[in-house]
Amino acid sequence: MNNLPRQKLIILFTIFVDVVCFGIVIPLLPFYLEEFQATPFTITLLFSAFSLFSFLSSPSLGVLSDRVGRRPVIIWGMVVSAIGLFIFASANSLWVLFLGRIVDGLAAGKFTTLQSYMVDISRNDKERTQNLGLAGATFGLGFMIGPMIGGILSNISISFPFWFTGVLALLNALIAFLFLPESHHNKSVKQFSINPIIPLKKAFVDKKLRPLYTTWFLFTFAFVLSQAVFSLFAQKVFHFDSTVTGFLFSFLGGIVLVNQAVLLKRVWLKYFSESKLEYLMMAILSIGFFLMATKINLFFYIGILFLGIGQSVIRVVITSQAAASATPQTKGEVIGVLGSIMSASMAIAPIIAGKLFESEPYYPYLLAALFCLAALFISTKLKFRKTKFEEDLTLPTNEI
Repeated sequence: MNNLPRQKLIILFTIFVDVVCFGIVIPLLPFYLEEFQATPFTITLLFSAFSLFSFLSSPSLGVLSDRVGRRPVIIWGMVVSAIGLFIFASANSLWVLFLGRIVDGLAAGKFTTLQSYMVDISRNDKERTQNLGLAGATFGLGFMIGPMIGGILSNISISFPFWFTGVLALLNALIAFLFLPESHHNKSVKQFSINPIIPLKKAFVDKKLRPLYTTWFLFTFAFVLSQAVFSLFAQKVFHFDSTVTGFLFSFLGGIVLVNQAVLLKRVWLKYFSESKLEYLMMAILSIGFFLMATKINLFFYIGILFLGIGQSVIRVVITSQAAASATPQTKGEVIGVLGSIMSASMAIAPIIAGKLFESEPYYPYLLAALFCLAALFISTKLKFRKTKFEEDLTLPTNEI
């Protein structure tokens, strides 16, 4: 246990650098693709290509991390991600762009392995939720800084940030190789299968987990609908350029950072049970998406605020509940399924968002609000909770 603070520091730094890379890339994609005369629908197809291969790889990487450990999967993922970014940065045609995003998508499951690492070093249920919140806060910090770096670097050239991100991913892999210890010592002995459908099928056969996974799918679908057209919406409706859009993403990341680093422990987990938090945050998200759909500048900013608060808490609560349901030998698999479900949303939702955006820019946000309302309805009506989450306990102040 004496090495625990060092482990936590190293893994949080690894998460931070990984998310900075992600934060640099995402806001700049539409502007980079303008160089290739890509339509909004093509842009969303590119998002979907990344997500489709993330969907296919996440469950398998989760199972693999249960079998061989978290560390090798994390390092492998960073190296493959760097290769994908270099391909993307050097592209001279659309098909090469798609190839780059596909390769990067194959490595995207590493983030759920990073979450599994945080679960591994947690000593109890309360610490698990807090550690996942800390990982989320680190995500927020990285997503706040990444877009700012990307916006600044894009002034050199629109492709330069992608080269920079590839180098950063390789450096992160090197740091993990040199300093990141293994966290998973209760290795799974079951045979590894590359077939991603096996863990997904197993997950949805589980009657206790199925409602949780359904709620997670609706939430992630709504979130991805909004994010897939965020840069396009800001550009078309408010005429924001790449620099301003990057700062908007940073604003969102800042909200996530404050919410998960400070408010999660001191407010949300102090005064609400996890089940009630899920209901409250789904409602907040619904309101936020409706506000963003109004196309009114002030309401758009308030909607971003609600989006940052709602989605960052829901991610932690659902991931924590999923981890609590798993054995030490299957935590990577269960969290990997969550990542795969999110990737499925990221594969499908951008295509729908792109088509809706071409009809009317605010339609994706209206649909996102409706999906959150559906998730709220399911989570309240089905009342799925594992026993430890059924008790409306709030964490005592001295334990937070």
